[in-house]
Amino acid sequence: MSFDDIWTPVSLTLTLAAINTLILLFFGTPIAWWLARSKSRYRELVGAVVAMPLVLPPTVLGFYLLLALGPNGPGGWIAGFWGGRTLAFSFTGLVIGSFFYSLPFMVQPLRNGFAAIGNDPLEVASSLGASDWQRFWRIAVPLARPGYITGAVMTFAHTVGEFGVVLMIGGNIPGQTKVIAIALYDYVERLQWGEAHVLALGMVIFAFVVIAVTLSIDRRVNVPMP
Repeated sequence: MSFDDIWTPVSLTLTLAAINTLILLFFGTPIAWWLARSKSRYRELVGAVVAMPLVLPPTVLGFYLLLALGPNGPGGWIAGFWGGRTLAFSFTGLVIGSFFYSLPFMVQPLRNGFAAIGNDPLEVASSLGASDWQRFWRIAVPLARPGYITGAVMTFAHTVGEFGVVLMIGGNIPGQTKVIAIALYDYVERLQWGEAHVLALGMVIFAFVVIAVTLSIDRRVNVPMP
């Protein structure tokens, strides 16, 4: 067992998780804001679509993503712009798949955070002449900070632990799509128990840290005011 054999999937996984978290922070914010504040009759329908990855088997979502990213889907058309045939079995494909699979883990905490603000702070800011943009950035976003922290932690952790979707759309390409979960599965298949133990123990420690951080955030947020 060499250091590179362990570090390559770890670094790839951390890079994927970081990129996915940043992308979801950007796109998840307007979705969560609309779900929390809109009075549209389609709000819950959109919310149900966003939450579908929570109940769909990862292989089902991965299968349809594979079709979409493949040479006969939109992914093949997009890849054609730089001479490619498909976005499947590539790091770009993993980012796209991770976005959809982890979307509810970002949107739901943000939605709860925005909903918990209520109308009073925004109405007060509006009465003082604040624009909609100013009310959002100076009032809503700071007050929803616990939701942002929880969403970022959960999204990052969920991306690190992905298996089914990654296996369907990424395969097992070292340095490109072979993330921690796939590497662990590969080591077990080849009966390389030492390498498997290293990755598995690392995941256990990581999961413990994530749970501890999430519970700590929740405790601080829900501490009653004196």
